[in-house]
Amino acid sequence: MEIKITSGHLKNARTKAVISFIFKEQKKFPQEIEDLDKVLDGSISQLKRELKFDGSEGKIVVVPTFGKGKSDYVILVGAGSKRDFELDKVRRLGAAVSKKAKELKVDKLLVDGEALAVKDSQVDVTQALTEGLILGSYKFDKYLSKKDDFKIKDVQIRVSRRYRNESQEAVRIGKILAESQNFTRDLVNEPGNVITPQKLAEIAEELAKEYGFEVKIYDEEEIEKMGMNAYLAVAKGSANPPRFIHLTYRPKKAKKEIVLIGKGLTFDSGGLNIKPGDYMRWMKSDKSGACAVLGVFKAIGELKPDIAVHGIIAAAENMPDGKSYRPDDIIKAKNGVSIEIGNTDAEGRLTLADALSYASELKPDAIIDMATLTGACIVALGEYTAGVMGNNQRLINEVLEVSEKTGEWMWQLPFNDMLREHIKAPNADVYNIGTTRYGGAITAGLFLEKFVDKKIPWVHIDIAGPAHNTRGWYYHPKGATGFPVRTITTFLLKQVEK
Repeated sequence: MEIKITSGHLKNARTKAVISFIFKEQKKFPQEIEDLDKVLDGSISQLKRELKFDGSEGKIVVVPTFGKGKSDYVILVGAGSKRDFELDKVRRLGAAVSKKAKELKVDKLLVDGEALAVKDSQVDVTQALTEGLILGSYKFDKYLSKKDDFKIKDVQIRVSRRYRNESQEAVRIGKILAESQNFTRDLVNEPGNVITPQKLAEIAEELAKEYGFEVKIYDEEEIEKMGMNAYLAVAKGSANPPRFIHLTYRPKKAKKEIVLIGKGLTFDSGGLNIKPGDYMRWMKSDKSGACAVLGVFKAIGELKPDIAVHGIIAAAENMPDGKSYRPDDIIKAKNGVSIEIGNTDAEGRLTLADALSYASELKPDAIIDMATLTGACIVALGEYTAGVMGNNQRLINEVLEVSEKTGEWMWQLPFNDMLREHIKAPNADVYNIGTTRYGGAITAGLFLEKFVDKKIPWVHIDIAGPAHNTRGWYYHPKGATGFPVRTITTFLLKQVEK
């Protein structure tokens, strides 16, 4: 999708569809639409009355021009109320435009971005609109025999003349963020027979080659030599061997050094504590954190911020086998902490334990991990919100602040000493599950805390809910969402500004 900035009058647009937005508070058309209405002999006004279009969010009126105008259609999209309007609604409207354009088979369109700049700046609106247009047009149809090959080719976003240059840069950034999120969606949507730990490592190597990153891939022998026994225990039950991935982006004038860690279970059967069939479905998505790390690296490869970033993925499969680890096993992690196994389906935190220990040895300014870690987080916050925990309130606040702008919903879950009591094990330093059924997302976070250097600010993001869905919402189709690529990339860009 090619997206460019324009400042021309709507009635002069030579394109297949002109799209503008109407708020509920607008009793009359803006002058631009009034002028178009005159060109079309009042047909816009007539359809507005007949269809009782009142600007309610998501309502759409399609007006064919029948050759009277310079476009084939004029499309009015309801933007809802100005009172509660915010940037994420701009993304949703952009997605609605993409879906309607695909329905009408309109591959060239002009979108009136200026009409949406009522609270936020024109530049921020342009970036959000770009993201919505691209995210809303996503589909995963790689394995379908019959495909709809229609694609939107050219989009012009209309802005005020004084914001043209800044808006073109906003389009560039929005396009990179959205395409990197779609790249992540593609990886997560791939099944376990396609994306194995080795394949995930190969994708990391491809990114490194394309963007000039450093990359190191460790095999199972090297993983054992590094003392990553917790991670290796999870991987032993699979015919597909593990791969420990370390990507590094290191610009010449790096202002900070951040480590990103993604949970990389390419498939999770639950191990010997095998999941029931309904819960094993969609476990290809247990690699969502790892895929998000790769998506962020794709974005920073394009944006090239002045901040050093490490991407760490302990890729493995959790499968039942004669070599699988067992309940009641005691395993010593890389940092020397001993772990008593209460359940083999609490495997992601074991792989992250060694990844966090490895990351701590790098002595970065901060560590952020992303993981589809617990069903308990979905129970606590629902399917659309990630849980955020950590050892540094300032870092937590920074991540939450960015997520509000990106529309990737997050909410802090509190650590407390009482729940710490519930991960104490009788025969080892820590249990890999809590001894209470309550607060499971928090006890998982408290377990991870054991493997982070206390001097390093760290945030854990449990993305179990929003990383993958079976219904779709807003600009997310069914399947993988690519959460939280835009939030983490934007967070990194803001670190450069400080």
